[in-house]
Amino acid sequence: MLVSLALVLAIVERWIPLELIVPVPGLKLGLANIVTLVALMRLQVTDAVTILLVRIMIMSAITGITTMLFSLGGGLLALLVMWLLTFLEGRSLSVIGISMAGAAAHNLGQVSVASLVMREPLLLVTYLPPLLITGLLTGILTGAAAGPVIRNLARLPALYREEGAG
Repeated sequence: MLVSLALVLAIVERWIPLELIVPVPGLKLGLANIVTLVALMRLQVTDAVTILLVRIMIMSAITGITTMLFSLGGGLLALLVMWLLTFLEGRSLSVIGISMAGAAAHNLGQVSVASLVMREPLLLVTYLPPLLITGLLTGILTGAAAGPVIRNLARLPALYREEGAG
């Protein structure tokens, strides 16, 4: 169910013409990351990884292999950073802060993969800064959207059966 929701959000996001408002190529709101963040905070980290990977693999049928590589680089780095920061959530970091860090990590991962694929190391100094600024803003939005869901959703059992369960 969560993979389906993430896919719907990813597809809806492709219909939003952000480039008409903000002239940063490739800018996305990161709506599917709401699902990733909720899964990370309310399920096991392995469940969040599974949801992320399945969403990226299915979306790659629409977007292509190159976009899949960018998404994998950004998504996995963002998930790692957010997972590490979940240990601080509530003490010194909010869900919005975790989401912002994830957005920044996502941008760094995507641009790093893009610079490798395109053999353009200057992308890190030319394209990353504006992407980071817009990414932090979208991180605020996705964190604000995920926050109430996370607060009001009781911790869910893992998507997989527990050891010893019949």
